[in-house]
Amino acid sequence: MKRILLLVLFLLLSCDRGVSVVVHVDKNPGVFPTKVVLGSSLALEGHASYLGTQTLHGALSYINNVNEDGGVHGRKLELVTYDDSYDPPKCLINTQRLIIKDKVFALFGYVGTPTTVKVLPLVDAARIPLLGMFTGANALRKPFNRYVISVRPSYYKETKEAVRHIVQDLGLTKIAVFYQYDAFGFDGLTGTELALKDLGLEPVARGSYTRGSLDVAEGVARIKDSGAQAVFLIGTTVPCITFIQEMNRAGVRPVYYTVSFIGAREFAKHLGKKSNDTVIMSQVVPPFTFSGDLKHSEATEYIEMLKSSYPDDTPSLVGLEGFFNARVLVEGLRRAGPHLTREKFVDAIESMGEYDLAPGVTISFDGKDHQGMDKVYFTRFNNGRFEVLDNWDRLRRSIER
Repeated sequence: MKRILLLVLFLLLSCDRGVSVVVHVDKNPGVFPTKVVLGSSLALEGHASYLGTQTLHGALSYINNVNEDGGVHGRKLELVTYDDSYDPPKCLINTQRLIIKDKVFALFGYVGTPTTVKVLPLVDAARIPLLGMFTGANALRKPFNRYVISVRPSYYKETKEAVRHIVQDLGLTKIAVFYQYDAFGFDGLTGTELALKDLGLEPVARGSYTRGSLDVAEGVARIKDSGAQAVFLIGTTVPCITFIQEMNRAGVRPVYYTVSFIGAREFAKHLGKKSNDTVIMSQVVPPFTFSGDLKHSEATEYIEMLKSSYPDDTPSLVGLEGFFNARVLVEGLRRAGPHLTREKFVDAIESMGEYDLAPGVTISFDGKDHQGMDKVYFTRFNNGRFEVLDNWDRLRRSIER
């Protein structure tokens, strides 16, 4: 009979209701002679389902390939997934179930700031690794948490680089922020404010909307007459598209910038090929196209393995990030050795200094830094899709015309 240790019993207030959380953990949960069981809560339904599905498929494309080759140290990787529809209380309940009922070894591939941040007390209580989250939330980085492992750069990093280019390269100093009124939006807003402050500036206006709604009227009213030359969009696809449409109806056409969380392919689809709005999006994985030599692309393996596991899927940057997350996961399991434990796994991750994730993509972890990647890339919407933005002078001239 397995010995079960009761770690903690506490009450978490979540949204408008309380969720009683009891955390149990076995001595070495989720590790079996022939498999390692992992768990994920992410949006597979609802308005953020594209992000969740693409993240999951990208990760499973790599995991399936590893399993076909015999797994890691003779163990296949099994991923238990639950839909949370980008809803924090659902994510909290799912995570409790993964830890207590499913007894997973680690949590992997969560999507979204408000959902992921909500489960941090569970991560601390169970001392369970949480790796590869599709969010750049600063709360997952500071204060440092041994069990939280982020692969992608933070939203602070994305917005800082965006402010630098838009102010210094495009010459636009009047910047407004339209944000989702929750932890995600606050993170992007704060990152933008800090970056502007470094340049002696501040937002000319701030407007928000409620997560899950399409009511952008308050945001439009606050921003449309502010004289904003650029608007930072910190939200999900449909509300941000609705905001752009309402701004167009008001006769206001600033430059728009979005963080990577929105997802380039889905955002481009909603913008439509006829849109002539100037939209810039930062990316945390190298942008790729199907033109050129994919043999030397950072996305080559991802595209090949996605086609094998999900032949009907179109490759995306969101999926590529999920694929990279899975590569970090597997490398950590390999380095941890055959006698796998959670502590050995975290130690193994911290041993990954200057690890080549893909051609031209290097990550690094250590005992004080659990953010693997720091480079930010930029894309621009053009002719119905987002393309690599590598000439800011050319974009500035097109805006001035």
